[in-house]
Amino acid sequence: MQQPDQGGASRTQEFKPYVPADSDLPEFTLRAMVLGVVMAVVLGAANAYLGMKAGMTVAATFPAAVVAMAALRLMRGSILEENIARTTGSVGEALVAGAIFTIPAFVVSGVWEELHYLESTAIMLIGGILGVLFVIALRRTLVVEADLPFPESVAAGELVKAGQGGQTGAVYVFSAMGFAGAWELLKNLHGFQLVADHARTFLSLGTSKIVLAGREFSYRGGLLLESPSVSPLLVGVGFIVGPHIASVLFAGALAGWLLLVPVSLFLNPELTAPLSGTESWVQVSEEVWLRQVRPIAVGTMIVAAFYTLFRLRKSLIAGIGKAFTDIQASRRGTNQVNRLDRDLDFKKVGVGIALLAVPVFLLYWYFSQSVGGALVLTLVMMVLGFLFAAVAGYLVGILGASNNPISGLTLSTLIIAAVLMVAIGVTGESGIMGVIGVAGVVCCAAAIGGELMQDLKVGHILGGTPWRMELADIIGVVFAALALVYPMVVMDQVYGIGSADLPAPQAGLMALMAKGIVGGDMAWPLVISGIFLGIALILIKAPAPMLIAVGMYLPFYSTAAIFVGGLLRLLLEKRMAARAVPESRQTSAVNAGVLLSSGFIAGESLVAVLLAFWVLGNTTLGLPELPKIAESVWLGLLIFPVLGFLLIGVPLAAARKGSAPGVKID
Repeated sequence: MQQPDQGGASRTQEFKPYVPADSDLPEFTLRAMVLGVVMAVVLGAANAYLGMKAGMTVAATFPAAVVAMAALRLMRGSILEENIARTTGSVGEALVAGAIFTIPAFVVSGVWEELHYLESTAIMLIGGILGVLFVIALRRTLVVEADLPFPESVAAGELVKAGQGGQTGAVYVFSAMGFAGAWELLKNLHGFQLVADHARTFLSLGTSKIVLAGREFSYRGGLLLESPSVSPLLVGVGFIVGPHIASVLFAGALAGWLLLVPVSLFLNPELTAPLSGTESWVQVSEEVWLRQVRPIAVGTMIVAAFYTLFRLRKSLIAGIGKAFTDIQASRRGTNQVNRLDRDLDFKKVGVGIALLAVPVFLLYWYFSQSVGGALVLTLVMMVLGFLFAAVAGYLVGILGASNNPISGLTLSTLIIAAVLMVAIGVTGESGIMGVIGVAGVVCCAAAIGGELMQDLKVGHILGGTPWRMELADIIGVVFAALALVYPMVVMDQVYGIGSADLPAPQAGLMALMAKGIVGGDMAWPLVISGIFLGIALILIKAPAPMLIAVGMYLPFYSTAAIFVGGLLRLLLEKRMAARAVPESRQTSAVNAGVLLSSGFIAGESLVAVLLAFWVLGNTTLGLPELPKIAESVWLGLLIFPVLGFLLIGVPLAAARKGSAPGVKID
């Protein structure tokens, strides 16, 4: 696709937005804000479940744009109202991404028995608002003047433009939501369960005798085999990320479950000697994965996170430089009249940042139980929060929000804060809570800062008013922060954060690092082994060592289902290539699959969240338990040919008819 020229200071005067500066179209309206806030909460809750289950979130910009176009078209809304609704709606996904990467670490580390609403809300609220305020001063430099491609922003802008001609793609999203939601009711343990999520068995490889140092030893072992999860959500994730990323993730699963787990079983004869039945072998295999393989995966994640930052070092340095040098340059625009150049008042923004330092200090004082520790943590958070929010905004301009390495930035913050806590003598649970608290605020700030910069670029393309979009983001953050902790708390109570159902890999990484540095409680031999594994992967130029580590950390059935989705995407592309489908029609087909996958993710996630609330209502409100019909493995496997038809047959039909948007949106 020929992308419109969006950047370059020398070309700024040549650029004309879709809606001119002198337009008086409705923009910041009540209906746009209400729709945006609802989408922020709904998409945020869906991504909270997805992120803790699959270790990744899906950018909400595209589904939010589709829903906004469909809903506001019924009310004869303007394109600028759609822009405000989309901007506000995408906040929920960004904020919850920052939250689920860090806040569950309180539970995983053991310093909290369950998620705390007030403390978690404070982290999300402060971090989210700071993320907006931190990047406002950089808006003109990065969005208007810098020659940055903003790939996802350009795609979203073109999608909205195409939608004005009728190609919204909403039918794919909503129909897939209904299908996946209904299937989750039949799959979820707490619904009208009819099918099993996956099948498992243990394949024994018998007894082996090996002579070592003149003595004969007997070893037993085998393989824990699992089928892919019958989850449209996970298959949809695989379709969206594509066959390459899905394959890399699955390679990590093979290394963890079919290499490290069998080796650990084989080399621990004392562990396997008393085992007899299949069930006991399955349980021990899961314990080995949980207690021994996961720490190795964490070590690999540490190396992969810093390697990612190292590879982006030039962009990071440039972003940090802009964060310092562009503040003064941005002040020149304070008296501009053109609505397309108006940001929120910089003086008020500065005052807001200063005022927010007070609740930050109080929060960290509460966590660390130390005035000195709170001062240090507040200073670390304000400095690194600003730098990393600015860097995240810059990297979004290069990579897009979906590829923003906020977990690596957050891990750097956590390590710096942890070392400083140990240096001033704040250790134990108080130190761990303080360190995770800093990581949480910085992660939320960086996630929101990157998302806002992407949204501002979309607004720049469409002709949105910057200060209205910035204000809409703040309002969206407030409502999302107040609402999104509830589903996280309920999901923890019903599914269990850190369990196989909600492994929360990034939060597990943060918890292990905080406990290891501040609390002195870490399985260092395993972590160090994982570090060397990460180094080896880098030396052989393995693609995405972080994804390999995440694949080792996640349950096998989850990554296997994601791999199935990647294979379906590959089969679709091969089928279209064999039929010599024109490129524009191929884009339309892939878009149909991406929108269907987005609907799968939203539908299954939302029903899983609602069922968690229903289970909670069993005890608090006396709601009846839903009847369990069966737990059939074979019926569950029937979902795969159905998904094959939906993600191959339907997109091929869309390619013939041209019924999906023709702008590449994945």
